[in-house]
Amino acid sequence: MHLVASAAAPQKPDGGIAGWATGLVETLGGPGAGLAIALENLFPPLPSEVILPLTGFAAGQGVLSLPSALFWTTLGSVVGAVVLYWIGASFGRERMHSLWAKLPLVKASDLERTEEWFSRHGTKAVFFGRMVPVFRSLISVPAGVERMPLRVFVTLTALGSLIWNSALVMAGYWLGDRWDVVGDYVGLASKAVLALVAVAAVTWTIRRVRRSARSRDAR
Repeated sequence: MHLVASAAAPQKPDGGIAGWATGLVETLGGPGAGLAIALENLFPPLPSEVILPLTGFAAGQGVLSLPSALFWTTLGSVVGAVVLYWIGASFGRERMHSLWAKLPLVKASDLERTEEWFSRHGTKAVFFGRMVPVFRSLISVPAGVERMPLRVFVTLTALGSLIWNSALVMAGYWLGDRWDVVGDYVGLASKAVLALVAVAAVTWTIRRVRRSARSRDAR
């Protein structure tokens, strides 16, 4: 069944990521939506704020059922996250420390504090990180590096992803042919997160440079 069932029905996307995701859902149904979200985890430029509402819109048009949309998109999120987890696990803690030691302006103690923080708050980071644009994908890598128990990681990822996916899929389902409005708002949130990260990174770098300069002057 096509997303456009009649002349009165809304026009389906005919290009770009939305058109690609539409083709997957129309051709493969729920598994197509799951595949799109799995790829979104591995390649963040593929935006979930487009794929998920579009999947909800497709469910509203009868292309797939709403439970199928939620099941397959959540499964896709978990599969993509597990791949990134194993990338982090394969890279390993020793390689991370070796690479960190070669970076300018950083100290081994910085990484050690990060590891201690993740040990204390890693479960919350993985769970809530699945609901934060940009960090949805990134949080899986340190979980792998720190070898969080896979069963715990999968459970937290599935629960966090189900909440995020349900919100965006249901929004697309209810909004109908206005599903793309969701992407506008989530896109703004993503840009805000990136801006905050950039400001934090610049602030940290400036402080570290000044601290290094004071240390040299004190010698």
